[in-house]
Amino acid sequence: MERPAWAPRSIDITVPSVSRIYDFYLGGSHNFEADREAARRAMEHLPGLPRIMRANRAFLRRAVRFAVDEGITQFLDIGSGIPTFGNVHEVARAARPGARVVYVDHDPVAVAHSRAVLEENGDGEDVDVVAADLLKPQDILTSPQVERLIDLNRPVALLLVAILHFVDDADDPYRAVAELRDALAPGSLLVLTHASYEGIPLPPERVAGAVDVYKDIHNPLIMRSREAIARFFEGYDMVEPGLVAMPHWRPETAPEDEDPYAFSGFAGVGRTA
Repeated sequence: MERPAWAPRSIDITVPSVSRIYDFYLGGSHNFEADREAARRAMEHLPGLPRIMRANRAFLRRAVRFAVDEGITQFLDIGSGIPTFGNVHEVARAARPGARVVYVDHDPVAVAHSRAVLEENGDGEDVDVVAADLLKPQDILTSPQVERLIDLNRPVALLLVAILHFVDDADDPYRAVAELRDALAPGSLLVLTHASYEGIPLPPERVAGAVDVYKDIHNPLIMRSREAIARFFEGYDMVEPGLVAMPHWRPETAPEDEDPYAFSGFAGVGRTA
């Protein structure tokens, strides 16, 4: 199999990657046959996965524009994956030139490709990428990239979009999220989406087949309840309309026109007091 220039030599392209599978769902080109095969297996059980991911990205873009409208010009995107069309820095800077974005991911492919995209587009001055793990907040907060671009004394939009459902309760994601919250200035925002059995227009026992695919590739997908997802917002005041299905969060088009799969899982934005 030919290795493209953007894929680091250190990675095994025969092993599926969550970031590249997500890229495949979104119609991207930065994935390999191993990723496509895993995605197709998951879609046998949950055929609406690409629609769920597109709804996720649409919410992300609306939330970024909302943050800019609230006067926030700094974005910390943890679990950012591979930048695709309409990524955070494109949306933020279209709304507010000079907005600053730091992407964070622990997947070497996502990090390598993020750097390549930024270099290719000449975006390095106000945008950067950090190789770090959500579960080690201090590694993120004290990284040279964050220290250069993010002023933690001013409000920040913390993006945890489609990432927390890959963190098991045993690893205590609530602690990591709280540690990040405590580092943010008043008026900061938490932007979050999370997978759940709630809202999926299929019985849970069928959806479980897709969950098993992620387990097989050693990236378990943790389907939490709405109540468990709401716990991530402790210490935040929820922005209206609260924690809702993605198409219901400040929609720009009629939610009733959305595909039923778009209502899978939950999205919300919270503000620090």
